[in-house]
Amino acid sequence: MSLYDYRAAVALLKQDPPFYALIMAAMYRADSDNAAKLADAFPETWAEVNARYHAPGGVLQGEEVAS
Repeated sequence: MSLYDYRAAVALLKQDPPFYALIMAAMYRADSDNAAKLADAFPETWAEVNARYHAPGGVLQGEEVAS
């Protein structure tokens, strides 16, 4: 990790994103090795990210979207 990474993390925290939003974002940005580690650590989240990635607009079957 670098000072740049640390400062980027602090900037993200100021936005107060939900924990799982950060995990999902990390999954999207991860290289193959880190993606595998995240998938092992958070298998349900990995499955949801994968399902939403392949669903139109990220909306899963049966979900209602507010207009």
